[in-house]
Amino acid sequence: MPSPQTPIHSGFGPRTIAREAIGGTNLTGKIAVVTGGYSGLGLETTRVLAGAGALVVVPARDPAKARAALAGIPRVECATMDLLEPDSIASFARSFIASNRPLHILVNNAGIATNPLTRDARGYESQFSANHLGHFQLTAQLLPALLKAGGARVVNTSSRGHSFSAVDFDDPNFEHRPYDKMLAYGQSKTANTLFAVALDRRGESHGIRAFAVHPGRILSTDLIRHLTPGERVAMLRAAGVLDENGNEVRDVNGKNIEQGAATIVWCAASAQLESMGGVYCADCDISPAVPADSKDYAGVRPWAIDPEQAEKLWILSEKLTGVRFRLD
Repeated sequence: MPSPQTPIHSGFGPRTIAREAIGGTNLTGKIAVVTGGYSGLGLETTRVLAGAGALVVVPARDPAKARAALAGIPRVECATMDLLEPDSIASFARSFIASNRPLHILVNNAGIATNPLTRDARGYESQFSANHLGHFQLTAQLLPALLKAGGARVVNTSSRGHSFSAVDFDDPNFEHRPYDKMLAYGQSKTANTLFAVALDRRGESHGIRAFAVHPGRILSTDLIRHLTPGERVAMLRAAGVLDENGNEVRDVNGKNIEQGAATIVWCAASAQLESMGGVYCADCDISPAVPADSKDYAGVRPWAIDPEQAEKLWILSEKLTGVRFRLD
């Protein structure tokens, strides 16, 4: 049986922009939720989904700021939500469910990266909390709306940064090991991918498919603002962007925002992925599975797609959030 991580040769590539990736897809009547949908990759994702006819709901810590950023884009709603505050997530989800609307597309895109050690109110490390646990809770509590859609997609924005670290199940919140912001980021991005693997296994029979996305190396966002110049070089070397001498790998170029959002939009709406799911994608295609020590920039490492690790993370996430999915 072939690996699910087999490229389908979509005809797109690293320079494809989001408007091209969605093509002529008509999303009229569809409803999407895009976390972080008012800046960077999320803003472009919102713009393209709405441009294709979808109604896009954007939850944000600061709805006024979000409304200002989204001004002029049709079919957009803003609401209040903070991924580091479980009560805020629950409140947003209750409000959406109370609207009795289906949810056809959920893009779990918002996140933080490489910040100094901070914790949420429960004591959980903030990158793991915001990037994974918050989205795990949100997806679980929006499940009735996803089921109501009669066919839905969940897209988790992961990263090539997953190659920095597997999930440390013994100490995911850095309570006993020294905090390393790069390892914390990598762990959270691995978690994004494992979540897609486990969710797709559970959701497939209910019409819910899940995907993880590496948008590409996009330095125009503020996600790496906490890194010193030396740390940026180390990160790019670890990611395979720079060789051991600090020279840029020739076939790995940075992307702009429109190019970075392309794979998110492709996973959210492309008919090419019909009947597929539980895969990690980059450059508008399914990425190949590669060995742990591979220098392949777009490939996915074994620990991020391991079904056993995905189930282990699912159990841990339910324990840490106190939230259970009602699918099985």
